[in-house]
Amino acid sequence: MQSHFEQARVTQLTSAYAPTDPPRTSLDFGDLLSLLWRLDQCGGLPGRERYYRRCLTALCHALGLEAHPIFRFIELTPPGELCRLLPTLIYRATGRAIDAHDRRAACDQLLKLRIDILRIGTTHEGWVSGWPGSGIVDSELHERVFAVLFTALQGQYPSFARLLLVIDIVIANLLIGLTLPDELSPSRLVSHYDYPDPDLQSTHDLYLLDRT
Repeated sequence: MQSHFEQARVTQLTSAYAPTDPPRTSLDFGDLLSLLWRLDQCGGLPGRERYYRRCLTALCHALGLEAHPIFRFIELTPPGELCRLLPTLIYRATGRAIDAHDRRAACDQLLKLRIDILRIGTTHEGWVSGWPGSGIVDSELHERVFAVLFTALQGQYPSFARLLLVIDIVIANLLIGLTLPDELSPSRLVSHYDYPDPDLQSTHDLYLLDRT
């Protein structure tokens, strides 16, 4: 059974990190990975791209990663390429280590699994005109679609999504080493590291800038 802490962490890791739904638990390297995935979705949305880059820059500073290759990687890599290219940082972080190729392969597979978990957990974000199947006329088929998407999927997903908590630790080990940075509270990120303040209207304006 998923504990309250695990549920809160999974909810945060699959959230949009938007000003209307800011982080509520302490942030760590897993949140950085989720923010990278969110930034990857921002092609053609300059306001949202700036918002997520500000989140990532602040979190990198807070986690003490400003001297790590991941910091420049986040600054220079365009949206859509971040998660795909992230495993290549293994070579910059470990140099010519004899196991660098195996480390990259492991990181690549774990990131793909992580992205699949996020996609499943955020499918509702694509339901722009009612839930899938809402227009099906056949009532029996209508109910079967509903049962799978809103009963079976929602019932099983929390257990499946707990993999995020383990995957994130392993990816962090691969990219930045076995000694992981401390977690940071959302309030400290805002007050000490210039993380976008959800209480400011300017933060909301930046996030919503691309809406038409």
